[in-house]
This record gives sequence, structure tokens and C-alpha cells, in this order.
Amino acid sequence: MPDTELQKIIDRWQEWLQTQRNYSAHTQKSYLSDLAIFLNYVSTDEVSLNDLEKLDLRTFRDFFSERAKNHIGKTSIAREESAIRNFFKWLNDNEIINNTAVFQITSPKLPKVLPRALDYDATINVIHMPARNKEEPWIAARNEAIFTLLYGCGLRISEALNLNLEDVENTDLLKIHGKGNKDRYVPLLPVVHEKITTYISLCPYTLKSDDALFLGLKGDRLSPRIVQRELEKIRLELGLNKSITPHALRHTYATHLLANGADLRTIQELLGHSSLSSTQRYTEVNLEKIKDEYKKAFEE
Repeated sequence: MPDTELQKIIDRWQEWLQTQRNYSAHTQKSYLSDLAIFLNYVSTDEVSLNDLEKLDLRTFRDFFSERAKNHIGKTSIAREESAIRNFFKWLNDNEIINNTAVFQITSPKLPKVLPRALDYDATINVIHMPARNKEEPWIAARNEAIFTLLYGCGLRISEALNLNLEDVENTDLLKIHGKGNKDRYVPLLPVVHEKITTYISLCPYTLKSDDALFLGLKGDRLSPRIVQRELEKIRLELGLNKSITPHALRHTYATHLLANGADLRTIQELLGHSSLSSTQRYTEVNLEKIKDEYKKAFEE
């Protein structure tokens, strides 16, 4: 565990992750947990900044090797490495200590995972499923509005739930504050605006312009976990793959745009990707779909 001085440094790093890097609470928690595992490996007693400055390449290699021997997955190890690299880079950049040994580690090669996307019919079924909930009409309208927004604008769940009422008033463009403190604009389609308006009209709480747009039962800003659980229920009802999450609606948005002729640069801007390589994954999704259809045609 860290000594008092190191703990204060870690607290400063977490604040930087939140305020300067705009990392989600979930990512911050994961990074802190990953760092704690590493510090516990370094020593079961208190760990100081001086201890961290003395760490050599072998220590880092032995740590990741032990994690692999304990059957920790490659994805988890890669995330742990990312957290540790991030922390040591921050320490070096802020001239707190100078230790670059971890940067000599080769990252584990991860399996290539293509984005998950729904076909058109399944997408429509997912979006309209909440409307079947007749017990709480405003909750049903809220969930339908959220799912329509995720698919119709390609938003991350955090971006959708961070919206305030003023963000959707009297506008046909949404200004989205995304990852890395980067802003982008996406069209607010009439059908999306209609679903949001219906939800607002049914919402039992009076919303002011600077209030959260999507509220929970107690009137607080809606938690992502509520949306995730709702989609889990819908997924089970419709018999869809467990990979169908709120983020899958964003992937579906991009995949459908590509299939209908949108160019990669435009999709990149709409999604807020910093790199075109992230957007290029959707061409592979589309090619896989074409291959499947081609195969089916020759099997019939």
C-alpha cells in the first residue's frame, strides 16, 4: 500500500484523469485498482515514491509475467499496463520522479474485436420495446428516447446522459462534449427530437434549462447502469446476443451510415474519433456482412 506522501500523489493523478483527461468514473476506478495491484506486488508493506523511482525493467516484466501465469486475461493485463504506464508518464511529466523502465515493456497483442452492430429490424425492435411498458409511461418514453438518441446520433451512453435540457431546446444540432475534452456537433434528427419531446411532456418533474435531460425515479440525473439493465432485459426478451449493449447502438449507427454511402471522414467526425483507424473498423464490419450474405446466396 502507498505511504502518505504517495497516496497524496495518487489522489492528484486521479484528479488529473478526471479534470484534464475527462476519464469516466468507471475508468478512474479501474486505473486505481490496477495501480493498487501493482503496488501490492512491489511490496506488501508501505510503498514510497523513492521505491517507485528505483524499480527496474525486470520488476515490471516479472509483474506482468506473474499476472499471465495467474490466468489473467490479455485484455485485463493490457489495461493494467495502460494504467501503470499512464501513472509513470504523469510522474515523469510532472518531474515527481524519473523512471522510464515500464515504457520498454512490449504490450500484449490483443485479439482483433470488430464492433457489434444490429441489423435494421432488430434495431427498430430494440428502440420501440420500452413503449410496451404501460405501468410507467414516462419511464417507457424516457428509455425509448434514450435508445433513439443513441442510435439516431451515435452517442456514447455517457454523452447522452450528460445532456441538459438546454442542449436539445430549439436546435437541430447537438453539441457533444466527448472524450479528451473534445466537442463535436451531430444532427438532431426530427424523429429523435420527437421522442425526447414526448418524454419531457410525460416526465413528472419540471425541467429547467440547466437541469439534466434524463432523470431517474427520484429526479436525479439518470445512471448509465439503469440504461444498461433496461437493454439487458430487452436483449433477453428479443433473444439477442449478449454483446448487444447501449454502445452497440452507437456501432450500429456508424455501420448503417457506411452501408448507406456515408464516407469514413464524415463518420469519424460524427463519432468524435480522434483517429481514422478507429472508424475504419466499420468497413470490416460491412465486409463481413457482405461475405455472410454472399455465402447464404450460394447455400440456397
